[in-house]
Amino acid sequence: MFETSSAHSLPMRFADFPSLVEALDYAAQGSTGMNFYDRRNQLVAVLEYRMLQRRAIMGAKRLLSLNLNKGDRVALIAETSVGFVEAFFACQYAGLVAVPLAIPMGVGQRASYIDKLQGLIKSCKPAAIISGDEWLPLIRSASGDAPPAHILSNDDLDALPEKDVELQPPSPDDIAYLQYTSGSTRFPRGVIVTQRSVMANLQVISHDGIKLRPGDRCVSWLPFYHDMGLVGCLLTPVATQVSVDYLRTQDFAMRPLQWLKLISKNRATISVAPPFGYELCLRRSNEKELAELNLASWRVAGVGAEPIPGELLRQFSEHFSDVHFDSKAFMPCYGLAENTLAVSFFEQASGPQVNEVDREILEYEGKAVAPTKNTRAFATFVNCGKALPSHRIEIRSETGTPLREREVGHICISGPSLMSGYFRDAASMQQIQATGWMDTGDLGYLFDGNLYITGRKKDLIIIRGRNIWPQDIEYVAESEPEIRSGDAIAFVATQEHDEGAKIILQIQCRVSSEERRKQIIHTLTARIQSEFGVAVDIELLPPHSIPRTSSGKPARAEAKKRYLTELLNLQIGTTGYAQ
Repeated sequence: MFETSSAHSLPMRFADFPSLVEALDYAAQGSTGMNFYDRRNQLVAVLEYRMLQRRAIMGAKRLLSLNLNKGDRVALIAETSVGFVEAFFACQYAGLVAVPLAIPMGVGQRASYIDKLQGLIKSCKPAAIISGDEWLPLIRSASGDAPPAHILSNDDLDALPEKDVELQPPSPDDIAYLQYTSGSTRFPRGVIVTQRSVMANLQVISHDGIKLRPGDRCVSWLPFYHDMGLVGCLLTPVATQVSVDYLRTQDFAMRPLQWLKLISKNRATISVAPPFGYELCLRRSNEKELAELNLASWRVAGVGAEPIPGELLRQFSEHFSDVHFDSKAFMPCYGLAENTLAVSFFEQASGPQVNEVDREILEYEGKAVAPTKNTRAFATFVNCGKALPSHRIEIRSETGTPLREREVGHICISGPSLMSGYFRDAASMQQIQATGWMDTGDLGYLFDGNLYITGRKKDLIIIRGRNIWPQDIEYVAESEPEIRSGDAIAFVATQEHDEGAKIILQIQCRVSSEERRKQIIHTLTARIQSEFGVAVDIELLPPHSIPRTSSGKPARAEAKKRYLTELLNLQIGTTGYAQ
């Protein structure tokens, strides 16, 4: 078995195709493709684009033998595997709508996964579901009394006869796939992504964002059911004929340094991740593993999530500088599934830039003002760059009025990559068709035309006229030596933004000493009171207690829901009735 080459054997094109089908048809004329690695970074499968094209065409004819109709949805359990990639592109050639769905990522998640999968299947109503053998029992459990007509393993798909039919290329307005959102705001909703919108995004990502070059090589551990993994690390390489090396997300989670080792081993130039990916590597590295690395080839280290901690980027750059990681490789960006993926990229080859502002003015007035000698508290935000070509960003007030630079408001976006709406949600389609704009639900500000993300509207803690970002409180907790990054989550326990609103800070704590646990609570209570002028109720929880979205972000709404449910149950158990 051999790895696909990273050398371009045909002129590089930056996703300038009408559809994913034409993009793969072109890539198949070269010698590049995909390599799949196990947890020891041993090569387990190779899929050249020319082979992917052949297998996808065969798969399309096999799917059509099931008497599926154009536009029918086919749910795909999104493993990091050859089977998923082939099935996804088979849907493109067959005129079917691929629907990538998550796999369970943790031990003991069977029941919650089945519940979530049940909701997803009910939402998209697939005509067929395709999966690896491992997940078939869970799919059957989730399908209940009304299963789709066809539940197939990858081997079952390969065993189907090929229908004698001439495949028709998709039109730009055909739906390419449904991208279910991570669930950070509500139950996941299916984003409608057309061939036109995905190709528009792939073109600006590759040409204007990452600025790909012939000979570039990508490495990724991101899941294919998430927009950054699917669009950024699967569809972008295909549409630009670039070779890519994959690790399974589960294997990265167990051994994060395998990601950096694979970059070093294959001299990869492009790799992207959310902040927690970089943080895991920072936390788990040791001198022995560092000695095995050479990250000199890593030209673009994309980082995206809202907001990006500037201090984390500094620490990562400093820690891995000894193995030739260049801080200028960091490329912060902003995106969301509703815009296919990317909205903005920071300019390449200058390293991350941060904007330090007066935190009190930010909290009380909603303005990102430069500090003065009288500033008592600071907030720092990472520059996520300007809107990509043909795309627009506006910051608007609650009433929809455009705001001036440095004024914090709703991040609204427009452009050719914007979704046509959520699946089976007429209101979202009408709103986007009528205005061409969408409110992302994120908050931020523009400065010199560059975007700075401050947080999500739904997470904002409003206390006595102040806007406090939960990540600021979480950061204080995570500065305690025993508390890891990502182990704290803050939210308001009541809906009312008044004097009675109570801030809850939950911390995953591995400390067993009761004395030390009390000390942590006492110290943090005092520090938060001193720094923010607010009281918090601190709860120390066991590891793995904090809920997260499928993309790894803290799910504050879910944490709040669980807290209030437990509180209600406690009240009922104590009094015999709900107070």
